[in-house]
Amino acid sequence: MAGLFDKQADLYLDAMQGQIIQANGTPCSLLTPRTTTWLGMSAPATVKLLLVADHFDKVIATDISEAQLKVAMQHPKVHYHHTPPSISDDDLLALLGGENSLDLITVAQAIHWFDLPNFYSLANRLLRKPGGIIAVWCYNE
Repeated sequence: MAGLFDKQADLYLDAMQGQIIQANGTPCSLLTPRTTTWLGMSAPATVKLLLVADHFDKVIATDISEAQLKVAMQHPKVHYHHTPPSISDDDLLALLGGENSLDLITVAQAIHWFDLPNFYSLANRLLRKPGGIIAVWCYNE
């Protein structure tokens, strides 16, 4: 699945930029303090991370596609990491800061690719308690 968007990574990013106008910061407004978020993403959805980056001290953005990460929009608070399908849960947990380390986990356009039971298990370990939030968004057209 990582290779599906590699050849057209630039085109996909351009197509996604129009969605930034339609999004809002609702998940961010629900969190205090706002310290760290993980954007589990398809990198073209990095236009979305710019909406949340200013609300957090640190944003950790991951993708299984190196090509997508190469075209990702840069932001001083965003740290990009390649996370191949072979990464272990423990390695991913460590990369993202360990247990109880995240305030918000977002998934932009990619939830249909996930092993949902495994994702929710990891999210439960990563999110700060109480009050951690998972936010998922997809195309509306």
